[in-house]
Amino acid sequence: MTGSQHSGVPHPGSGPSAAPLGPARRTVLAAGLGVAATGITAGRAAASTAAITGTKIRNLTGPAETGAFAAPWTDLGIPARCPDGTMLFVCGDTFDGAGVGDRDWRAPVGLRARHPDVDHLVIDDSVGGAHAVGLVPEGHENNTTAIPSDVFTIGGTMYMHLMRGVLYQTHHSDFWRSTDNGETWQYLCQWPGDQYGGQFQQKTYAVADDGYCYVLSTVFNRDVASDLLLHRVRQDQVGNPAAYQPWGYANGAWAWGNYPTTITGRRRWGEICFRAMGGKYALTWLNMEPLSMRAQIFALPTSNLFTTPEQTIIVPTTPGNESGNAVASPYGGFIVPGSTFGDFNITVSQWYDAQNYRVMQYRINGLAV
Repeated sequence: MTGSQHSGVPHPGSGPSAAPLGPARRTVLAAGLGVAATGITAGRAAASTAAITGTKIRNLTGPAETGAFAAPWTDLGIPARCPDGTMLFVCGDTFDGAGVGDRDWRAPVGLRARHPDVDHLVIDDSVGGAHAVGLVPEGHENNTTAIPSDVFTIGGTMYMHLMRGVLYQTHHSDFWRSTDNGETWQYLCQWPGDQYGGQFQQKTYAVADDGYCYVLSTVFNRDVASDLLLHRVRQDQVGNPAAYQPWGYANGAWAWGNYPTTITGRRRWGEICFRAMGGKYALTWLNMEPLSMRAQIFALPTSNLFTTPEQTIIVPTTPGNESGNAVASPYGGFIVPGSTFGDFNITVSQWYDAQNYRVMQYRINGLAV
């Protein structure tokens, strides 16, 4: 287990309950992921992984897996159970051809598993059929892209959150919904990129059984330390920015409606995933320093994350030395619907050269709950 640093604020538990991918962009994305030498190896995280083991189950994307949908090269693969029972994987920058940046740049795309059993996950369809289409308009002018940070389902409606602009210079984030299992998407609303000092750019949603969604957010920039902010919003109001209620510390107490205060120590965050599951809440994220994927399991959205143990679930290694839960150039780390704490599955992205850019399924064992 590893701990995070405390701020001077009492903890939350003390209160009430296509053009080719441009070289500059490739360099930005590669930084810290082991695409270039990082000096980070699996050994640096060994102290926090004694109880955790992991196994690669399969590649979910790649020429053999998703080439039939003109999507041999893609990443992220945020999974959501659709109202019709299928599973949609919302992916980021997607290419056809010989490798990353070759041709037909789209983002985001939707790849589908028509029979979403976590033991037999196979992508066998896409939004667009033989040619996975971009889910929303995105022309990539000036090397911009639409990067998904979350997709989730409430009743018969799916929702997707996107970050827009030049990478790490998020102009705004926007929100979309689908009432036909992710086949078509309608625009709902957007948030300015500088809201809360940029710390409302990257969002992830836990759909709870109390009628609320609980929303965690950070800056979308792996090179910049960010707070982790918490909001809640009624599930029937998720498309209304004015309905998002922050959780913060003021006048000696934590309460909803206060200006948002970080709920854990500042750090460089990569991708984040927040889910209600098994009567508790799970947060997974890409930790940038040291490089690893981590998880916290806790009882309530307002639980004290300063003291909740951080469990390292994926550690970095170098190409050719992967085994168990050691992955070369890992990022992403989204919880697969149908997972339990005893059978915990995540999608892990990998990118270290033009032909090694994919989404994989990993099973994590030994989580302390």
